[in-house]
Amino acid sequence: MPSRFIVVPEWQGSSSSRSMRLIDGAEAIRGDLPSSATTTVEVPLGAGESLGTEVARYSSLTAVRERVADALRAVPADHVPLVIGGDCGVELAAVEHALRAAPDLAVVWLDAHADLNLPGASPSGAFHGMVARALLGQGAEGLVADPALDPGRLVLAGVRACDPPEDAFIAEAGVPMVSPAALEDPAALVAAVEATGATAVYVHVDLDVLDPEDIVGVAAPEPFGVRVPALTAAIRALRERFPLVGAGITEFAPASPADARTDLPAVLRVLSALTARVG
Repeated sequence: MPSRFIVVPEWQGSSSSRSMRLIDGAEAIRGDLPSSATTTVEVPLGAGESLGTEVARYSSLTAVRERVADALRAVPADHVPLVIGGDCGVELAAVEHALRAAPDLAVVWLDAHADLNLPGASPSGAFHGMVARALLGQGAEGLVADPALDPGRLVLAGVRACDPPEDAFIAEAGVPMVSPAALEDPAALVAAVEATGATAVYVHVDLDVLDPEDIVGVAAPEPFGVRVPALTAAIRALRERFPLVGAGITEFAPASPADARTDLPAVLRVLSALTARVG
C-alpha cells in the first residue's frame, strides 16, 4: 500500500538541551518526501506547562497528540501512515491509531532506550522517556494510549540503555527484547514478533538505535548500536512477514545543515526500508 507521511516537528517531549534541533531534523527529512503525500502538523511555539502531572511541557504534548490524531484520521484507509518526528512522543497518537485498525498488533520499538519510565520516577520528566510505558496505558492522564498495548506485544529491539526501574519493569512484565547483536540476523526480529502472536506490526525507529558510527545527529547516542545494513535488513524481513500498519522515524537532531546532509543518506535508507514495495 502507498505511504502517507505525517511530519510532526515536536521538541517538547525531549530532555535534551538541544531539543529545538528536532525541528530542523523533521524539516530536513520532509525536504525529501513527496509533497503530495505529506502533511505537516503544527506544533505549539511555546514549551508548555507540566500542570502538576510531573511530565515536563505536558500542555503542549497533549495539544500535539490531538493534532496528530486528527491528521491520522484524514489518512485514506488504503494508505500506511508514517510519522516523522520530532521526539518519540509523536508515537503515542500514531500507535493508538494503528491499534484501532489492528487490535492484534505488535509494536517493534527500535531504540537505544526503552522509554518505559513513569512520571515521578523519570530522571528527566521528559515524555520521550515515558512514551512506551504510555502505550501500555500507564502514565499521566491525557498522555496514555486508549486502546492500550499489551506488554507482551511491545518488542524492544536494539535497546541498550535502561534506567533501573525500566529493567525491573521489563523483567516483571515479560517485555520481549532483541539485542543489537541479535539484530544482525533479521530472522531474530521476525521470530520475536511471531512469538507475540501478532498478525501485523507497527515499527518505531528512534534513530539513536543506530551505532554512532552511522549517525551523528541524535541527542542521546549510545555505543554498540545497530549498523544501517542490519537495521534495514531487519525492517525488510519484518515487512515481508507481517503487514505494516504504521511506522515512525524520530529523534533526528542535526547540529547544522551540513550535519543533516551527512546523516540523511542513512535516514533515507531507513525510510526506504519502511516504504519500499515488498513481495
